[in-house]
Amino acid sequence: MNATSSAVRPRRLFLASCVSLIATSVTFAVVGAVMLTLKSEFTLTNYEVGLIGGAAIWGFAVSQVLFAPFCDLLGMRFLLRLAFACHLLGALVLITAGGFWQAFAGALTLALGNGLVEAACNPLVAALYPDRKTVKLNQFHVWFPGGIVIGSVLAFGLDSVGLTAWQLKIGLILIPTLIYGHLMWREEFPPTEGVRAGVSMWEMFKATFMTPLMIVMLFCMAITASTELGPNRWVPAVLEAGGIPGILVLAWINGLMAILRYKAGFAVERLSPTGVLSGSAAVSVLGLLWLSYAETTVMAFASATVFAVGVCYFWPTMLGFVSERIPRAGALGLGLMGATGMAVVGLWTTPWMGRIADEVGHERLPAVETQALFADAAAAFAGADGSTAPDLAAAGEAVGEALAGVGPDGALPESVTANALRAIIDSGGDEALVERASAILGPADNYGGRVSFRRLVPFTAVLILIFGLIRMRDRRAGGYRAVRIGTEPDDG
Repeated sequence: MNATSSAVRPRRLFLASCVSLIATSVTFAVVGAVMLTLKSEFTLTNYEVGLIGGAAIWGFAVSQVLFAPFCDLLGMRFLLRLAFACHLLGALVLITAGGFWQAFAGALTLALGNGLVEAACNPLVAALYPDRKTVKLNQFHVWFPGGIVIGSVLAFGLDSVGLTAWQLKIGLILIPTLIYGHLMWREEFPPTEGVRAGVSMWEMFKATFMTPLMIVMLFCMAITASTELGPNRWVPAVLEAGGIPGILVLAWINGLMAILRYKAGFAVERLSPTGVLSGSAAVSVLGLLWLSYAETTVMAFASATVFAVGVCYFWPTMLGFVSERIPRAGALGLGLMGATGMAVVGLWTTPWMGRIADEVGHERLPAVETQALFADAAAAFAGADGSTAPDLAAAGEAVGEALAGVGPDGALPESVTANALRAIIDSGGDEALVERASAILGPADNYGGRVSFRRLVPFTAVLILIFGLIRMRDRRAGGYRAVRIGTEPDDG
């Protein structure tokens, strides 16, 4: 059942929403796909790359916090038009980046567009399909993993035909951006569910910030988002460092997620949203733990399958649960859920995982072999001219800095050592030196990244308890029930 005026075309608006989410997810995929390249091209640490990857996420939260509270006032069409502008500008800024700060700014602008898509489209889908919120939100969110598959496969295809420039991968964002801009620009949009029911701004804020269940769900959203998006952000770089086609593993994860979300009605109707969430938490723990031990391609795909089944329903079912159980929270509640998830992932989870990868990976570097490589590289790059061979000269400087930082006991300096190895790999110099550097750095980066996956497991395990308790409460109350505005229970 749809509750819209005759001027509103629900199918076209739902299609535009889905394509805008494809633009969001292609952004996620291609930024993840170029992280390893950016690390080498701009000689960045894992932490700095994590900051760029994090900006591509926490900027989402910024736009959600700024605009979701005013969705009822500004209208969903205005927000979606602003998202279009951010996607267009952000892609162009990132494509022309020449260093860390411009890449950071481009990723941040893209993330602002991503957040605006969520701020507009989640309440739009709820308004278009008020009686099927959880199912339709799952079907809408098919296109987050679906778009990641599209972006990942296209990025892999560009590499396969020799078009390896990372700027081309970022340019893929422009395709769905232009399509959804065309689809939605002149369309009539419905009012939000809150506007239609006459919910005031104060009532919306009260439901969002003073309902105990909402506070619990915001806490859980931070963990579910970290479990899903944190590892997904690092999967390509971490697995590729171990010789595994990480971009294809990412495509596999998200392809499974898309299929399962499309069929979400089956799971939701049989288990209820709380049953889906508690089961997802348990499977996610198993999948993430297994993925952290994946050292072969077969094990990577097998563990990724379990991980995908675990995380696929988290995001849309969390939103559907809040929309059905705390309907007065409206666009603000949905926006704050998304903002909380993305803010935690962008500001804490992604950089935290990068820092763990740096620290643990550094411990795996063989000191004697690395110093021997640096000595040979210093001799090979000694005569490099910065004006004619800038990459060789930069590698020589990085190697010299690393050698100067070696401790009296032979301990390698942190960060500087890995950067020097990356500089050698990216120098375009002696192939034997490049191969030796890759053989040293690759296993260390792979191991450090996998350990960062493992460190998330205890947080995810907490969800099993929380969702299990909520489900038990529902069963004692006679089962899960969606709430309509005006019929809310006193306890929220």
